Amino acid sequence: MTVCFCFYSLHYPVQGLATTHDSPIVLMKTQEQDNNRPARACQVDIPEQPDSAVQETSFAADACDASSDLQVLDHEPIPDEEWHAQNGQSSALESQSNHQHGTYGYGSFPHTLRTGHDGHHKSTARALAPDLVRGLLMVLMALDHNSMTLQSWDHGTAPQGENDSIPVHEWNRPIAHHIRVLTHLCAPGFTFLLGMGIVYFGRSRTNLGWSTTRMAWHFLTRAVVLTLVMIVIGLGITWGETWFLNIVLFALAVDYLLSGLIWLVTAKTEKMLAFIILKVLPEKKEDEASEPLLANRRGLEDIAPDRAIIRAADISWHMHNVVLSALAVATIWWNIWLSPTNGHCGVEPVQKLPDTTWARIWFYPVFDTDGRIISVFPPLAWISFAILGLVAGRIILARSWSTKAITIGNLLAGITFTIVFVGTRFLNAGNLSEGCLHMPEHERPDAPDNQYLASWRSFIYLTKYPPDVAYWAFTMAGNLVLFAFFSVIPPRLATIIFDPLLVFGTSALFFFVGHLTLEFALAKPIRHWFGHVLAHPDPWNPDQPAVGVDNLWIFFGCWLLVLAILYPLCKWYGGFKRRRGSDSIFRFF
Repeated sequence: MTVCFCFYSLHYPVQGLATTHDSPIVLMKTQEQDNNRPARACQVDIPEQPDSAVQETSFAADACDASSDLQVLDHEPIPDEEWHAQNGQSSALESQSNHQHGTYGYGSFPHTLRTGHDGHHKSTARALAPDLVRGLLMVLMALDHNSMTLQSWDHGTAPQGENDSIPVHEWNRPIAHHIRVLTHLCAPGFTFLLGMGIVYFGRSRTNLGWSTTRMAWHFLTRAVVLTLVMIVIGLGITWGETWFLNIVLFALAVDYLLSGLIWLVTAKTEKMLAFIILKVLPEKKEDEASEPLLANRRGLEDIAPDRAIIRAADISWHMHNVVLSALAVATIWWNIWLSPTNGHCGVEPVQKLPDTTWARIWFYPVFDTDGRIISVFPPLAWISFAILGLVAGRIILARSWSTKAITIGNLLAGITFTIVFVGTRFLNAGNLSEGCLHMPEHERPDAPDNQYLASWRSFIYLTKYPPDVAYWAFTMAGNLVLFAFFSVIPPRLATIIFDPLLVFGTSALFFFVGHLTLEFALAKPIRHWFGHVLAHPDPWNPDQPAVGVDNLWIFFGCWLLVLAILYPLCKWYGGFKRRRGSDSIFRFF
């Protein structure tokens, strides 16, 4: 008899229960081991990764074990695959390794190759919906930045709008308004996927034997790399005038580091809390076990039945999800609490943080011309989206959900956020634009007292810098609906129709750097040949009128040209990075 620390999962149920969580709780079970099959997940602290072919931000193939003999195009060996490869048995993945994108499955979660109770292998697939959502957001981001580089119109739904407690008096032109509303989904979606991917990353690297210290060092290294990339981009596109140009990367870097550390702490405290609960949990009569756990050892754990351990793990998992959810809510509401005017126009501002650049940069947009610093994405103002991603990742990896369950879950979550958004409008709470709308419809004698009910544009007017609760709820609802949509698309159809989205979505940072480089490089000659003086100010020199391109054929043509150039480049880079090691710096891109 040998003692093995194994995780309870849907595929290996204990006492008939069919649920498992993203909990680092171990079950101590005394059993005989199969001579032909190594012990399952012995002495590990985190359950095995449902599909280790993901990376922390793109859900692409990642964490490839360079020492493995199993070579699969888009997949790394997961525990079951490694065993079958070593024992001469074919993997379900090998038969599909010639597919362009590897093996995909329905839903926003990855299925895995596992051995069922009957000894047959279950199908394996990697995450599909996250890649598709990320790819679509990359395309929309390029469209949004295209208007900025070509200076086609004011960058916002309203000129000078989308800022905390800044009055606005007119709407942007219709096409500009509609594009901006769509592209509001981008930054929240990226940050949400970043947090969600951290859970995948932690599972994958734990399977490769990474320690907590090594993962923490990885989080720090990635944050430093993202910050350095931001500095290089800033110096390049401003010709050295601005060295710190945070148009999203610095926020992602800091939020990635903090969210990664939160995940590591959660993995430890969840186990600790479960064992505390196990000691105080009253024993129920229906708790029966086929044999005592660790029967040959002394202590309270010797007589703890399987179901008591499962209940303790469940309670700890749910409690941690509640705490993380509460933290996500608190970290979006503090944008309201820290606002100098609490989000109201016409109110005397009260400074709530030291009036220094390096104190304000964490919570407020900063424009410091003397210090050559521009930061429009304060990291701590955006971290709520990453924490929501942690919660989503924990839930998605808690068990093998069906496509229907994933779709319904995303839709229900989207409806919940929609209700929150509507509540912010009718209750005049959670907005950083109270009393700030002064459009013609608000000046009519019969205009409603609630400014957000004066028109549909007023109702969806959002403050992004920093994001308020209305923006948070609106964009999360939109992203979750996208998840639900992409969850039901058959994988074969998706890999054909949405191939560019998959290519862009699995090389996100490479796309980001590439699209900015191309758009700024193309903008200068295009503006020279087709541009003319426009009514709005130059975004880089507000004292001068913009010289831009407002012809829509040229505008959309330039955007499509950038995407066409980036497609083969991103496709090449995706293959290149898959051949790197699990901790290669190239995987950061």
